[in-house]
Amino acid sequence: MPLLILEQTLNGLQFGLMLFLLAAGLTLVFGIMDMINLAHGSLYMVGAYLAAATAQATGSFALAVLAALAGTAIIGVLLEMTVLRHLYTRDHLSQVLGTFALLLICNEVVRMIFGPQAIMLSMPQALSGPVQLLPGLTYPAYRLVVIGVGLAVALGLYLLVAKTRVGMRVRAGASNREMASAMGVNVRWLFTFVFGIGAALCAVAGAMLGPILAVQVGMGESILILAFVVIVIGGIGSIRGALVGALLVGIVDTVGRAFLPIFLRTFLPPVVASGLGPALASIAIYVLMAAVLFLRPQGLFPARA
Repeated sequence: MPLLILEQTLNGLQFGLMLFLLAAGLTLVFGIMDMINLAHGSLYMVGAYLAAATAQATGSFALAVLAALAGTAIIGVLLEMTVLRHLYTRDHLSQVLGTFALLLICNEVVRMIFGPQAIMLSMPQALSGPVQLLPGLTYPAYRLVVIGVGLAVALGLYLLVAKTRVGMRVRAGASNREMASAMGVNVRWLFTFVFGIGAALCAVAGAMLGPILAVQVGMGESILILAFVVIVIGGIGSIRGALVGALLVGIVDTVGRAFLPIFLRTFLPPVVASGLGPALASIAIYVLMAAVLFLRPQGLFPARA
């Protein structure tokens, strides 16, 4: 049992770090621009499709990840400059409607280009096997690489936001947009830069999760809901909050799905327990969010605290 707990904790860590890549860009866009972007999950989908198409054309997974990162960042910047920029001054309802329309458009464009069927993104052959971490515990090598990439990107994003002049401007924009503009920060280009970074993070998540999950139209919607839960738990505009919230959500979801059915089988029929366990695990995420909102309405680490 201890080895199973460790294995599921690693799975939760891997899922949480990929959630963080989505939530980090989303929380910066929400915190700095005061912009509700329902099309954020579509960038995750675009990144996964670009990675799959590049991998099929070149046979190189590393090149596929780089192509997805660059291509999705460019698409994100173009969307921000041509469409989303006009929604900044609108109310949240207009932003929700506008970005939901973008989400539908992106789904149909991807469907027209790649077809309605899911496509395969194969993991590198060298990483397709297991690695023995402890006696009696083997773990997929690719998932360890996903954890490593997530930690590296989280560290790089922290250094960018906390230790650089660009990061100082991002934090200033998140704290007080008007004052940052008065101090000489070009808020328009800051918005574009932040949106491009958010799109690139989505691409990394989509490319790394592509071999584990299905690359298909609409894959960004369900994970976008979890990303919103993460930023509510962590605090809007906070990178640290996004990381903590993503890890909490990832571990609660993964560990719950693994162990709740086992627990329920002690007093329920196996068929009922197998169906009820994952449902309760999904509910547990929203119970966690409700508890955090009750105790700390601003989130665990609000940017404006």
